[in-house]
Amino acid sequence: MNLFADIRTQVIADLNAMVEAGQLPEGLNFDNVTVEPPRDATHGDMATNAAMVLAKPAGLKPRDIADALAARLASDDRITAAEVAGPGFLNLRLSASLWQGVVGSILTTGTDFGRSTMGKHKKVNVEYVSANPTGPLHVGHTRGAVFGDALASLLDFAGFDVTREYYINDGGAQVDVLARSVYLRYLEAHGQDVAFPDGTYPGDYLVKTGEALKAKVGDAYVGKDEDVWLLDVREFATEAMMDLIRADLGLLGIKMDRFFSEKSLYGSGLIEKSIKSLDDKGLIYEGYLEPPKGKMPEDWEPREQTLFKSTEHGDDVDRPVKKSDGSWTYFAPDIAYHYDKVERGYDLLIDVFGADHGGYVKRMKAAVSALSDGKVPLDIKLTQLVKLFKNGEPFKMSKRAGTFVKLSDVVKEVGSDVTRFVMLTRKNDAPLDFDFDKVLEQSRDNPVFYVQYAHARVNSVLRKAVEAGVTVDDASLANADLSLLDHEAELTLAAKLAEWPRLIETAARANEPHRIAFYLYELAGEFHGLWNRGNELPELRFLQDDQKVSQAKIALARAAAVVIAAGLGILGVEPAEEMR
Repeated sequence: MNLFADIRTQVIADLNAMVEAGQLPEGLNFDNVTVEPPRDATHGDMATNAAMVLAKPAGLKPRDIADALAARLASDDRITAAEVAGPGFLNLRLSASLWQGVVGSILTTGTDFGRSTMGKHKKVNVEYVSANPTGPLHVGHTRGAVFGDALASLLDFAGFDVTREYYINDGGAQVDVLARSVYLRYLEAHGQDVAFPDGTYPGDYLVKTGEALKAKVGDAYVGKDEDVWLLDVREFATEAMMDLIRADLGLLGIKMDRFFSEKSLYGSGLIEKSIKSLDDKGLIYEGYLEPPKGKMPEDWEPREQTLFKSTEHGDDVDRPVKKSDGSWTYFAPDIAYHYDKVERGYDLLIDVFGADHGGYVKRMKAAVSALSDGKVPLDIKLTQLVKLFKNGEPFKMSKRAGTFVKLSDVVKEVGSDVTRFVMLTRKNDAPLDFDFDKVLEQSRDNPVFYVQYAHARVNSVLRKAVEAGVTVDDASLANADLSLLDHEAELTLAAKLAEWPRLIETAARANEPHRIAFYLYELAGEFHGLWNRGNELPELRFLQDDQKVSQAKIALARAAAVVIAAGLGILGVEPAEEMR
């Protein structure tokens, strides 16, 4: 049940009727006609921009279109008033029975209320985290992990077929550095004193890996040259780090559908095949790059390289795919990886990158555009930095992991639910302050608590109702006399619940799961507001002397809890049954 979609359908039907009646010209496109909540709630329940967006193509004044459309909409039994404001804004007021019906629909449908078919089962690949397998995940990875996982859940809820994917960056030089670092820990496990040169990984997290390597191979690699042990230790260390990463993701309840190894691209022919695909389209050539902007490096000299004409697909400059010595650039395997995604038949690709990869956006979009002939969109979402605070000061935890704060430390400090919710309280491309004191305080200023408290309060109402002998299962509440919900505060909460299906589709179209967190905070505010008004007005309290009245009011509270649970489910957060 999507009231906004239903009323928009009526608006479009009335616009078509106006075309047939000669009030509007033929051939108008109604795609940009919207029905949404008005910016000012006092103006009505819904607003449509129909007159404003159609005026210019129709060659008419917005007010004239709005007046004619208002007359038609006013004849709909669901609409109690259609009021034209300003130059042609059209505000609608709806019958209370519609809002009351939303409550019944939620209780009948459960947490699937708002689930959409918008995605039409289109295949979407969401690639996120994809951290180098050189150690445990840190707090920066946490934000990308939570964002990507919530986005995948949102798209699933909106009707897409979603694959969650992790790209293992195990093909670069950093994995050789990891292997050398683990080898030093391996020697240490054999009782040797070791020093970690600059550029290696000195974190204590590799101690157990070194000990595990000793347990596996004994002293077989002690004193041996690097060419004897490097490949084996590299593979062993990479798998050990991926075990750590999987465990870290598990702390947040994240489970990937697929792990794709960069190393698997080499020797498979896939890099060559992807570059040939671009070459066959006339997009590969031998040439010279322009000198770097700004201060010229002393050792810079023009070298002929194999270049991709990425500028033909929106990039700023063409990009090298093969170096002058014939080896692949870092960009080449990324092209091959996305070529593989396109070949797997996805309708949409989404990559979640850290903010430090902003310079990679245009080239990757250009590559996917070229590989798919513009048929497969690539949306790249950048997640900005997270700053940790405690007691009002920047907070740095144990340095035992090296130079970073581990994901596991954050989760152990505040829990998975708090971590996930807080990571979604800002838009992904805005910096985020994570204050350990504030995220645990019990106040309205803490959105995690505020939303969870609303859900817990509803459960307390249900427990008291059962003690009072009121039947409160969802089926019984759905059949309650919901026309008894006639107070403005009750209808306002019901109207907020009615926004949920529209919010799902809006957030999914924009690939912005933070909108779910924002909505839940607003919904919790409406619920707490109704609760507090019940302290002043006894008739608004959920438990009344009349069981029928109690059931209607509890039905509204329970509907709020159902939507909160659905929203928290998308965010990967367990709804609180009671507050401790």
